[in-house]
Amino acid sequence: MSLGDQIAKNLPYLRRYARALTGSQATGDAFVRATLEAALADEDLKRSLDGGRVPLYRAFNKVWASAYLETPEPANESGAHEQAASGRLKAITPMNRQALLLTTLEDFSVDQASEIMEVEPDEIEKLVQEAVAEIDRETSTSVLIIEDEPLISMQLEDLVKSLGHEICGTAATRTQAQEVVAEKTPGLVLADIQLADGSSGLDAVDDILAIDTVPVIFITAYPERLLTGDRPEPTYLVTKPFQEQTVRAAISQALFFGSSRPIG
Repeated sequence: MSLGDQIAKNLPYLRRYARALTGSQATGDAFVRATLEAALADEDLKRSLDGGRVPLYRAFNKVWASAYLETPEPANESGAHEQAASGRLKAITPMNRQALLLTTLEDFSVDQASEIMEVEPDEIEKLVQEAVAEIDRETSTSVLIIEDEPLISMQLEDLVKSLGHEICGTAATRTQAQEVVAEKTPGLVLADIQLADGSSGLDAVDDILAIDTVPVIFITAYPERLLTGDRPEPTYLVTKPFQEQTVRAAISQALFFGSSRPIG
């Protein structure tokens, strides 16, 4: 496989990581673009990418770590989500977030995350533990689960409750989701894309976002369908079958950057 084909294959997932790390599609994509531009300008860096995901992510992290604090938000991103991200980025240790996302959302091993971040494996484990502690301090919120597979819905319910959140409702169709939201607007939404009656989780989420700004995590077996760059993409995207740690990390990120209101 050529270098260009390798990068093209891994690029959608790097963009997912970049958006989750920064809390913004535009900002995340800007850092991915800067990474590719750096590789084009540096032959040694370009050659180093000929090894799959690890060297590509390592190159990205070097660019992000050297510049992220000085990068302004794009002028067209002035919504509550981006404003929350901008303010809260200063309140959390960035390396904790990197380590957690790499080992959960991106499914790298501790050793691979160590190579990407260029720190020792035991330091990666420490950073992940610190990030989990920060998750546990997140403000509780109410969660709507839009999922048509009963076992997965129950698994998500148990996970959400174990993190100290409440369930405001579950839905297997767009109509059911509308009924739940008519009673109470959730503080967080976990949504599948293909629902029981053929309706779309994307449409169900659009219904909710038309009412209020709510953090959303999409959980799907086909993430590549949403990582095309052809339309606004979800910042938080978890692949089925998922690990509970992955969903936990996504919930932490979504609430960290989102504008959900605490219960009560």
